[in-house]
Amino acid sequence: METLTLGSTGPNVKLIQSLLSRIGYNAGTVDGEFGPQTRQAVTAFQRNNGLVPDGVVGPSTWSVFERLLLGYDIYRVRPGDTLYNIARRYFTTLNALFTANPGINPNALAVGQQIVVPYGIDIVFTDIDYTYDIMERQIRGLRVRYPFIEVGVAGSSVMGKNLYSIRLGRGSNQVSYNASHHANEWITTPLLMKFVENFAKAYSIGGRMRGYSIPDLWNRSSMYIVPMVNPDGVDLVNYWPNYTDPVYRQAARLNTTGLPLPSVWKANIRGTDLNLNYPADWEREHELEIAQGITGPAPRDYGGPAPLSEPESTAMVSFTGQHNFRLVIAYHTQGEVIYYQYENLQPPESLTIAQLFSRASGYIISQNPGEASYAGYKDWFIQEYRRPGFTIEVGRGVNPIPTSQFPVIYQQNEEILLLGALV
Repeated sequence: METLTLGSTGPNVKLIQSLLSRIGYNAGTVDGEFGPQTRQAVTAFQRNNGLVPDGVVGPSTWSVFERLLLGYDIYRVRPGDTLYNIARRYFTTLNALFTANPGINPNALAVGQQIVVPYGIDIVFTDIDYTYDIMERQIRGLRVRYPFIEVGVAGSSVMGKNLYSIRLGRGSNQVSYNASHHANEWITTPLLMKFVENFAKAYSIGGRMRGYSIPDLWNRSSMYIVPMVNPDGVDLVNYWPNYTDPVYRQAARLNTTGLPLPSVWKANIRGTDLNLNYPADWEREHELEIAQGITGPAPRDYGGPAPLSEPESTAMVSFTGQHNFRLVIAYHTQGEVIYYQYENLQPPESLTIAQLFSRASGYIISQNPGEASYAGYKDWFIQEYRRPGFTIEVGRGVNPIPTSQFPVIYQQNEEILLLGALV
């Protein structure tokens, strides 16, 4: 990890500011700027954890932060320990210990036995700029804290980053949700990640969400979630302009708009708009691009040299073909709108489901916008399988949508994500 010190900026600064605030250190506003207040919080944390209190987040401090960010510790049982006193020491619950350690016998703890101890804080932070590394760490932590979660890899990006898939449930009704086809629409990734965490937590206690029994839903359906389809593009946006990898610097040169890169960049690292790269009238979309003067790689709206020219879109097509999805949802940002049509190929039930989603969220149902009528993932799914597919646009304003909108976005969409596995 990069060393952070006074004057540092970027998503990792936001990450430690958010973490420190959650565990009782006032790091100031989560703004990504390592100022005096953040340095003071880091110094206090270091002093209380046996580290050199220099206010610099170097390797030793990162190693302690890493455990907290993963959300668990590996604990070796000592004489006199009970699960109850271990839970109290870590500000966690007995249920969290039982969940993370399936089959553990609280009456037969052995001295020296290693157990997983989840911390009493959530893993998925929703007030930070999301990067691939942050997501990957959170997936690792969630898998340890909730061993019943199944994590797979749908494919990889141009730069070799994994397109992770997370399965919730073991039922026969298969559905799939994805996010961050578009780089500066990355707020959709923590939307799905927070849902994964909340769903797993509810399942671990046999609980309910929005009145729905989570154990019943678990047994009925399987939700396959791909939280970040475009990890290279997301990192290009969120690490801007502090690039250390020349691949990012080279890609950033495609932005000749005169506008800050995060406000315009939707494409993958090669300048292809992934949601215009699917074989659903791609040729018609290509003609529209040419008419607009878009003839090559760009921050947005270039559908690539051919359909499925990009490893990310190819991976999504392959991943979809390996399952029997009853419906899919692709999350995007801007407008609080639900799209469900494609060339009148959608089944009649699609409108009924869209109406359910609309009532749950308050979002309007709309025709496809002209500039995105072809070659999208949802379009391809409807064309290929004649099953319900939806593009849902969250948030309002200018991309990237600020994290201050996240609480409202999550509340608007949690029931949609539950309903999608039930309808």
